[in-house]
Amino acid sequence: MASCLGLYIDNNIIKYAKVSKEHEEIKVEAFGTKVYDDLDQTIKQIIEETFSYKTPISINLSEELYNYFNVFALLSKKDLPRAISTEFDSYCSDKNYNPNVFETRYAITPNIELKERLRVIHISENKVELNRKIQRFSPYRLQNILPVSMTIADLTKPEPRENIIIVNIEGDTTLTTILDQKVYDVKKLEIGSQEILDKINIKENSYLKAYEICKDTTIYTSEGKELTQEEAGYLEDIMPTLYDISGQIRKVINESIDKIEKIYITGTGALINNIDLYFEEYLEDVKCEILKPSFLKISPEINIKDYVEVNSAISLALSGLGEGISGINFKKDSVSEKFSDILKMEIGNSSQKKGKREKEGKRFSHGNLFTKDFNEPLDKVEKNLIRTAVGVIILFGVYSGFSTLLKNQIEDKTQETIKSIENTNNQIQLADIDQQKLLSLTNDYSNRIKKLQELNDKLAENNRIKKAVPNMLNKLMYIMPEGVQITSIQNTTDRHIEIQAQAEKYEQLGYLNANIQNEGMLTNVISTAGQKFNNLITIKIEGDLP
Repeated sequence: MASCLGLYIDNNIIKYAKVSKEHEEIKVEAFGTKVYDDLDQTIKQIIEETFSYKTPISINLSEELYNYFNVFALLSKKDLPRAISTEFDSYCSDKNYNPNVFETRYAITPNIELKERLRVIHISENKVELNRKIQRFSPYRLQNILPVSMTIADLTKPEPRENIIIVNIEGDTTLTTILDQKVYDVKKLEIGSQEILDKINIKENSYLKAYEICKDTTIYTSEGKELTQEEAGYLEDIMPTLYDISGQIRKVINESIDKIEKIYITGTGALINNIDLYFEEYLEDVKCEILKPSFLKISPEINIKDYVEVNSAISLALSGLGEGISGINFKKDSVSEKFSDILKMEIGNSSQKKGKREKEGKRFSHGNLFTKDFNEPLDKVEKNLIRTAVGVIILFGVYSGFSTLLKNQIEDKTQETIKSIENTNNQIQLADIDQQKLLSLTNDYSNRIKKLQELNDKLAENNRIKKAVPNMLNKLMYIMPEGVQITSIQNTTDRHIEIQAQAEKYEQLGYLNANIQNEGMLTNVISTAGQKFNNLITIKIEGDLP
């Protein structure tokens, strides 16, 4: 019969459950909750009480991060981890994190929105915190370190196409969304029972008493009774946290792709009486229940509330027995442990192969000096030689394995480098083509701008000429000497003006010519000799508009 001890370690509280499995029958052999001051001493006490000295142990992560990536569903098994690693590296780059400080695991589920992609639930834990946990359990048989937000799903068996949320109210609260029997999303809240217990502890100065008060507290719905002052005082510490959690649940329900049909409540918060009725009243259309392990058979002899109290520990133990999602165990055997196992296996195989030997056989063919009765026990030197030979063989095997692994990794990286170089060269060629197009468009735009500028200059010149003629006529009106008549004014060419004038006296026409030059009405002014006819002298004055 296989068994596993699940330990859910929270701030000041540790929950434990020793679970055994024989065929398909699951049994909880021992369970409980302890409020601790000395964690190491409490762990030792639990292991002694449950007789788990050699029992595999599963514990929870405590500071894990959750990210979600979408990758193509057609990726091969070889390329999928690489694609996920690239996505996480990109996330770390955006956040200015060093990806090497994290130990990572992931679970994959179909993407409901994008059918051609897979949804990756990516979980990462700081290696320093992880190693601290491993060192704490070094005297014991630590087998699994798991995110309880993923293992808690093993306690329920939803129907096909049933969509549920498991609300695990421990120190922090996790909302695990399960769509069509698959974990689809995990939301970790920084509020939970820790906040409630800390408030009550301030009043009672006892964490154990705060925990018991939390278990004995009852929430009264809108039709509830009149509360005593003591009950109301504790509810004042409890209800704000539950209200915040219910608000986050409503937000997850509203953002869910599929309709959520049921809410399961578990953890320390589930021990508060009527908490399921409170959430159901607040969430209205969604049914809320306390999460009971699906393998338990309900009977009068079983107090379900005691099991609900340690649901997190039970789920960790179930995962240690092979239930639920695989590939999310953060515990790794060290190289030295693996080497030790290989060494034991090789020595065991050597002893099994040792059979009956000939009574007077020879180990070497160089005379009786090396003659040995094989039925005699091996002496110390021979034992050392065998051990040395086995050690050399094992070292050679390990070296060969590492060499092959390193060679394969180098080849993979080489192929990646070649592909990256080819891709970079292609991008450079495309950039050169784009540059040529830009230069061509730049020249085209420059020619168009030049033509527009010339047209603007021409229009400006035409406008100036059009204004120059009226200005000249206006000035001419004021500088006309008395007795002079203008008979015609012609704009013969672009800027050339011809004026025909007559008067009875030459000096009057001379005044007109002088005024035109002095006022700057025309440039390059010339005039013809006057012609007299019927006592009138006629002249022509020519010039260019300025």
